[in-house]
Amino acid sequence: MKTATGLRFVHRIVKGLMGVAFFALAACATLPEPGGGGPDTLSEPGVPKQLQSRQIIVALAEAERTQWDTIAQDLQTRHQLRRVGAFPLTSIGVQCLVFQVPLEQSMEAILTRLRADSRVQLAQPNQPFEGLAAVNVSSLAYIRLAYGARLIHADQVQSISTGQGVSVVVIDTGADTHHPDLQGRIVATQNFVDGGEPSFATDTHGTAVAGVIGARAAQAGAGLDGIAPDAALTVAKACWYPDSASAKARCSSWTLAKALDFAINHQAKVINLSLGGGPDALLTRLLTAAENRGIVVVAATLENRDDPGFPALLNTVIPVMACDPRGHVVWPRWQAPAFVAAAPGIDIVAPIPQDRYDLLSGSSLAAAHVTGIVALLIQQDPQRSPEQIRALLYTTARQPTGSHPAPPPAVGVVDACAALARQVPALVCHRVDPGP
Repeated sequence: MKTATGLRFVHRIVKGLMGVAFFALAACATLPEPGGGGPDTLSEPGVPKQLQSRQIIVALAEAERTQWDTIAQDLQTRHQLRRVGAFPLTSIGVQCLVFQVPLEQSMEAILTRLRADSRVQLAQPNQPFEGLAAVNVSSLAYIRLAYGARLIHADQVQSISTGQGVSVVVIDTGADTHHPDLQGRIVATQNFVDGGEPSFATDTHGTAVAGVIGARAAQAGAGLDGIAPDAALTVAKACWYPDSASAKARCSSWTLAKALDFAINHQAKVINLSLGGGPDALLTRLLTAAENRGIVVVAATLENRDDPGFPALLNTVIPVMACDPRGHVVWPRWQAPAFVAAAPGIDIVAPIPQDRYDLLSGSSLAAAHVTGIVALLIQQDPQRSPEQIRALLYTTARQPTGSHPAPPPAVGVVDACAALARQVPALVCHRVDPGP
C-alpha cells in the first residue's frame, strides 16, 4: 500500500543505500560533419567532441539555407578556423556551425570579427555547464526518507492527478531505463553526446532526477513513486561524466542547444534542467522559443554562487532551490528573481543505476519535485500558459519557516495541493506539520 508520502520502499531500498554524494547539474546536420583522422581527430582524449577546448558556435539564418555550405567554407578560410561540427536548430530557424580556434589566435578577436559579419546571427564560445558540488548525506537522514511528497502536499493530490500523459523532457545525463521503477516509464531517449560512455547504465544524476519526477514502484512494497508517476518521460542525454559517475557531470552549449531544440520540436509540455552555468545567448533564444510554444521550463539554482546561475536567472523559467525536511532554506548570496520556488532537496531517496537507491541532496532534486508538480497541474488544465503556472505556484507557496538568514518574500515552498485546489475547487487540502 502506498504510504502518505507517495513513496513505497522496504528492505530493498535499505540495502541499496550507498551513501554516495549528489550534485545538481544542465539531430542530424544539414551540413556534413567533419570526420576521420588528421586535423579533425579529438585533441583531448576522453572528452566528447562537444566540449573540446577553444570551440565557438556560429549561427546562420534560415534565409541563408542555400548558402550555408558556402558561408561555412568562407568563414573557415577567412578566419583560419577548423570546422568540427554543424547542426540545425529548426525551432528557432538557424544553422549552427562549430569551429575550433587555433591556439595562436585570440578567441575574443575572432568572435568580434564574426559578429561584424552580416551573414552571422550569433557567435559565442561553446560554454561548459556542470553540476553543483556534491553534498554528503547525514546518517540521520534515514528516518526521513519519505518526507518529500508530504512536505509539498503532493501525496494529497495523487488520487486525482498523476501527470497522466503529460510530456516531460529531462535534459540531463542519461537515465537507467532498466531500473525497475523506471521500466516502461521512459517513453523515449535521445543521446546528444558524441564520444564517452554511450550507455545510460551509469548515469546516476539523470536516473535520480527522472525517478523523482516520474518513477512508478515496480511492485507493491518495493520501490518508489515519483511526484507525477504517470507522466510521459523522455530523457535527452546532453551531459556526461568526465571520468566516473562520482565526478561532476558536464554539458556544453552545443549539446544543450540540440537537446532543447529536440524538446521544443517534440511538443514537450515541461522541460527539466537540473544544471547551471554562465549566461548563454544561444540557449536563451531556445528557452524563449520554448516559452512562446507554451512549454514550462524548470531550472535548478546554483546556491553557492553570487548569482543563481543560468538558466535559473531567466524570467522565462521557474528557478528552484532546495529546502530541508522542515521547509528551511539557507539563503544564498544572490538577489532573488521575481519568484524562487523552494522544494525538497536535502536527503531525498531516489533511484540510481543498477537497481539501487540512495539518499541524495541538491537543487537538482528540488527542481525535479517542481517539475512533477507542474505535470500534475497541466494534466488538470492543459491550457494554462507557463506564466500562469509560475504565478499559480507563487501565489500558493508558503513562506519557508525558520530559515537563516530570512529569505525574501519572493521565495516560497511549493504546495501541490494548494495549487491544484485553484483548478479543482472541491479538493480539500490538509496542512501537515513538517516536523522539527
